[in-house]
Amino acid sequence: MSARSHVPTVVKLGGSCLDDLDGEWWDDLARHGREHPLVLVHGWSKPLRELGARYGEPSAILRDRYGNQSRWTTPEVIDDIKTVSSELADVVLRRLEHRGITTERLLGSDGLVSAGQGERWWWREKRLVELDNLVGPITGVDVSPLKNLRPSHAYLLTPLARNAAGQEVNTDADRAAAAVAAATGATDLVLVTDVAHLLIEGEPVRLIGRREAAAFRDKGAKGGMRKKLRAAGEALDQGVERVVIGSAAVTDLLAGRTGTVITDAQAPTHTSGASA
Repeated sequence: MSARSHVPTVVKLGGSCLDDLDGEWWDDLARHGREHPLVLVHGWSKPLRELGARYGEPSAILRDRYGNQSRWTTPEVIDDIKTVSSELADVVLRRLEHRGITTERLLGSDGLVSAGQGERWWWREKRLVELDNLVGPITGVDVSPLKNLRPSHAYLLTPLARNAAGQEVNTDADRAAAAVAAATGATDLVLVTDVAHLLIEGEPVRLIGRREAAAFRDKGAKGGMRKKLRAAGEALDQGVERVVIGSAAVTDLLAGRTGTVITDAQAPTHTSGASA
């Protein structure tokens, strides 16, 4: 077995799209997983909103002084994240095990992901106020808990982290996936979401260089896509070769048949148009 067969593919599963991934999608992932180790990082946005109406209210989302969005996270919110993540993990792991992929679930906060000091100043009701918010930027990934990086085996990671004070904190799942991909030496990071492509001026983008993607992130992208482009840049900066964003089967995304591929190429312009 070649050394490359132990290089994982890291896949971030968007919390808003998990219900839309059908049996054929999971069949495809399992086929890929028989040849490559899998590290899956999941989101929880939709399950958390379904858990309680308060999570869908505008007040549940904060914006810092730099314009970055974050979920207002308290110890109670961490508990709810764990609740919905456990239920989500049961579904994901069952689907993979049914297809012959052995699985393990890990919490990032159990020694895998470390976080730095979070922002303390947030906009609320048009005022900048100081708030305790259990979030933090990822500062490191310890890959030692990932002892079984081998084909036909998958890890499912819940992207919580632990800060220097020992607190369990919320992190952005896309950026967590980027950090894990870099730390494990992955060549590819796949961000599975509910949109088929990155759109620029209404046109689907098939291929884009890192610099142009960063420029669009800062001037044109909004919401979740802005975070994904930020995560893509962080992954590429740390040695990941390709980041693919899309809603299709993983092998189709990796082959460039659909979705948007972001690379470190210094191309002056992007390639637009949906692929056949």
